[in-house]
Amino acid sequence: MGRLSQLTAGCAGVMVAVSGALHTCDVGDPPEGLEGAPAAALIPAGIALVLQVTPVPDGGTGRFRARTAAPFALVAAGLGGNTLAGRLEIDPGAAAVGVAGILVALTLLALLAYRVRIYHAVRRQRRLLDELHERQDFAQTLLQSMNEAVMVLDANYHVIDVNRRWRELTGHGDTLPESPPLPPPGTGGDWLLPRADGTDVPVLATMAAIPDAAGATRGYVATYVDIAERKQAEEKLTRHAADLERGNAELAAALAFKNDLTSMLTHDVAQPISSIASLADLLCADWADLPEDIRLELATKIDKNTRRLIKMMNDLQLLFRLDTGAVTARRVPVPLLEVVETVSASVAGSSDVEITIDEDLAALADRGHLTVIVENLLKNALAHGAPPIHIRAEREPGGTLCLIVQDSGAGIPEDVLPNLFGRFIKGAGLGLFIVRHLAEANGGSVRYEHAEPRGARLLVTLEAAPAL
Repeated sequence: MGRLSQLTAGCAGVMVAVSGALHTCDVGDPPEGLEGAPAAALIPAGIALVLQVTPVPDGGTGRFRARTAAPFALVAAGLGGNTLAGRLEIDPGAAAVGVAGILVALTLLALLAYRVRIYHAVRRQRRLLDELHERQDFAQTLLQSMNEAVMVLDANYHVIDVNRRWRELTGHGDTLPESPPLPPPGTGGDWLLPRADGTDVPVLATMAAIPDAAGATRGYVATYVDIAERKQAEEKLTRHAADLERGNAELAAALAFKNDLTSMLTHDVAQPISSIASLADLLCADWADLPEDIRLELATKIDKNTRRLIKMMNDLQLLFRLDTGAVTARRVPVPLLEVVETVSASVAGSSDVEITIDEDLAALADRGHLTVIVENLLKNALAHGAPPIHIRAEREPGGTLCLIVQDSGAGIPEDVLPNLFGRFIKGAGLGLFIVRHLAEANGGSVRYEHAEPRGARLLVTLEAAPAL
């Protein structure tokens, strides 16, 4: 019963009781044949009606109404029966029995109506429970059938439920993690989901809050999408891009090498070949008319250019081997003074070369490589520097030694220094490039310094061998 209906029924009960009381007082003595005034029955009936609709605390409504309204209803029925018996001039006992029968019938009808209401209420409750169970089953089926791994948590981040895909992805069986690592709510992105075996699986994770009717957070849903294959594809693509970049770098290096080689052949190799061809043609054409000393001079120039060309071809051959990584060093203790004196005698001849090296100083290197290093350094000093040329060696801390070749020329220009040890410097050949690679192949290095007060100083660092 609604509040408006209760208010209306209560007011009606009050009016009935008051009307009964007023009418009883106005009548005075009861009519002939009656025990009391007929309107007296309205007083307990109105009180019973008021009690029936009086609001009471939940849980005690039925008991309160049954225990308080029923006695007043019986009194009203008795008074009404007495009045009816007097009016109809029937026996009061029979009237009482009739009234009792009427009350029993009304009670049975009320009980039947109550049972009907209970029946419909139970059916409605069962229908609501069935709908609730159906919705729960549907939600559980939907959760378990999702391809994404899903974890449901309460407001305190305690795990409530997970789906089948989550168990497959993490390797967990029936047990659930108490406090799994989670991304911050409202965020998403790449995440590492820990597995039961201690490994991690890369996933795309999202964390969403579940609000209640008031808007407060009542729980969270974490969703994980396996991106292991995507990560593998990305890594493969990255490796492929790195391979392409290395290939492009190698291609660029090969192109640079081709350009350098073309430039060298154009400038350094073409010149002696052209000179040899011209001198040989002149010698052959005018042999009979040339004096003996001129013929010797021309033959000497042809020999010099030929040796120069042979040196270039040997350098190119060594360059190809260095470029393919085919050069290996067989390091043994090599007396440094012996190698320097031998190279100086064959390259410099009577030139002004000063050598300051201890006899017991030895380098741990390939003897052939060390000879080529000293030869190229000395030729570079003679070609581009000025005498006197100083060659010395000294021990350094850490078990190394330093070989120094210094000339007295103008030094190397600043614009040349960045590519000094590159493959090709116009007019300088491949000498310093070969020096750098042979020094590195023997575990050493080479660098340049300005000499004081003038000149160029090239320093080669190698591992020192035990004293001989």
